Amino acid sequence: MTSILGHHHVSMYTKDASETNRFYKKVLGLRRVKVSVNQENPTMYHLFYGDTVGSPGTELTFFEMPKVGSTHKGTNAYSRIGLLVPTIDSLHYWKNRLDEYHIKHGQLTRYAGRDALHFEDLEGLSFVLQVSNGDQLPFWKPWKKSPVPAEHQILGLGTMELTVSDLKRMTQTLVNVFNFKVRNQTSEEVLCQSIEGDVFGEILLKKQDGPSIRLGRGSVHHLAFRVQSDDDLMYFEQKLIDYGLTTTGIVDRYYFKSLYYTDPSGIVFEVATDGPGFTIDSTIEELGKGLDLPPSLENKREDIESRLRPIVE
Repeated sequence: MTSILGHHHVSMYTKDASETNRFYKKVLGLRRVKVSVNQENPTMYHLFYGDTVGSPGTELTFFEMPKVGSTHKGTNAYSRIGLLVPTIDSLHYWKNRLDEYHIKHGQLTRYAGRDALHFEDLEGLSFVLQVSNGDQLPFWKPWKKSPVPAEHQILGLGTMELTVSDLKRMTQTLVNVFNFKVRNQTSEEVLCQSIEGDVFGEILLKKQDGPSIRLGRGSVHHLAFRVQSDDDLMYFEQKLIDYGLTTTGIVDRYYFKSLYYTDPSGIVFEVATDGPGFTIDSTIEELGKGLDLPPSLENKREDIESRLRPIVE
């Protein structure tokens, strides 16, 4: 049976690329591995942050929308992003680091069965740092120039939390289409894993009634699941179609191939291949330093660059 390998990336809206850039590089210590554009709307930055090479499973990505409004919180939404760190000592390190930068955070607690620390970024995006409990991350490559010591660096994406009005329907989609396994279940919450016992593809569903979210700055647009090959991508495309869901079809993003679908709740998911990756048009040393465009947009570079605001480092 073909499996989802875990989370590939998660994509958010930001109002200010420069402020986002400073926060995720300077405070969180991630590497900016790609400066590109939204391929449907190339007047909009698409920024990628992760480990040394932007390995699938480590990526936080942002679309800059300078005129975007505030998020109106509600259900049928991505409500929290888990980030894995190595040890309980790492949580103490991060508590002190967040204090140093005056970043809002909670106290050490437990979340999805792990020691954890909740915090928000500058636009109110909700995160939780989770201890990896010794789980191995073979895809993670530490960033040697990070301001965060390697023994405390963010390892990759952990538990993704979703609030949904129809808990049963979303659970069935994850299980029947994406072959997730249910680990824990109550009438109000369901914890699912893409591979049993593996936190790298873990989703926590929480039942919440009321109006749906209205997306704005500091909100999540979509979560992408990892698959290894084009064949795996086609497998899940067919499963979605057989389940009665509409997809975009397979899209070549140059750095990976993917497909998107919107759940009946309004939540957007993506399925993306691991490769070819961000080094297809850049050396490892030069990743994230300049504007990279897929070949389909290269002939429009001058016009695209004229419409983008310079990112202040």
